[in-house]
Amino acid sequence: MRPRLAVWKFASCDGCQLTLLDCEDELLELAAGVDVAHFLEASAEVRPGPYDVSLVEGSITTPGDLERIRRVRAESRTLVTIGACATAGGVQALRNLADVREFASVVYARPDYIATLDTSTPIAAHVPVDYELHGCPIDKRQLMELLTALLAGRRPNLPGHSVCFECKQRGNPCVLVAHGTPCLGPVTRAGCGAICPSYGRGCYGCFGPSPNWGGARPNTRALLPVLVLDPGEKRRMLSTFNVTAFRQEDADDPPA
Repeated sequence: MRPRLAVWKFASCDGCQLTLLDCEDELLELAAGVDVAHFLEASAEVRPGPYDVSLVEGSITTPGDLERIRRVRAESRTLVTIGACATAGGVQALRNLADVREFASVVYARPDYIATLDTSTPIAAHVPVDYELHGCPIDKRQLMELLTALLAGRRPNLPGHSVCFECKQRGNPCVLVAHGTPCLGPVTRAGCGAICPSYGRGCYGCFGPSPNWGGARPNTRALLPVLVLDPGEKRRMLSTFNVTAFRQEDADDPPA
């Protein structure tokens, strides 16, 4: 029997699921090797678990989400989170820094009808996760590498370095050193192919903090004084797709 694949959506924009659909020719080859049992972005057909691999997009933001992710985990042999929402809470995690009840009272005419959690949290905060694909959205090359590796029974080859490494591979001059352009590349996880620096724009951290080395997190605090920005701009630069992951490095926060 072919391995069974499921793709799940929680609080998100669907961009990472669309990355899978954008694989086009590669997706056709993949579909020939797996049984896509649940993928509502592509088909209304739904078949019950268990599933060999589940790809999960989105963060946990409601009590219903919390119950559903536990069911997905129980039905999945391998669970992979895809994208900044699933791995870090997403841009919607900005709600974690304020009072979500106040937000609801402003946005909704009947906030008492809204069932929501006070925070937006990554999948790994609630259930065990086997692999994570970072980014907003994820990179399709990484996605296909991971799925191919899982089908072949080998460990996926995912980058464990920063965007600066990719810039060097592409022969890019450092936009931070050469032009003084604010760039989070030194502390951001690789995976995008250094798209922004390749076009003269600084990295803004859409793949989240670079992986820990020996238990030490990336030294974002040391980078911040180099960025030619006022404190408010620095805070905004860290408060995007991976706000909860970068927030602990905010220059205005005390060291952890």
